[in-house]
Amino acid sequence: MNGLLREQRRSGRRAFWVLVIGLFLGGLLTLLSETFLPDSPARDFLTTSVAASVGPLHLDLVAVALTLGPLSLTLNVLTLVGVLIVALIARSLI
Repeated sequence: MNGLLREQRRSGRRAFWVLVIGLFLGGLLTLLSETFLPDSPARDFLTTSVAASVGPLHLDLVAVALTLGPLSLTLNVLTLVGVLIVALIARSLI
């Protein structure tokens, strides 16, 4: 039972890092395609994004005040491709 819990924790961390690194890779692919691809319907399809944002979040404790945000997440086709590439690489390393 303890091994199963440890494996779930490990797979959760792996999924988190795959998602984070994949989002960065997708952002890089988006930036490169916006820079180097000519204006075309393909470029518009690859770089059209959907954005969601939350914030700012304000936490005021007596001794410390903290403002976080706004946090935003921008997704497009290349972002999903980046996550897929990182997931396939992580799966092959197991």
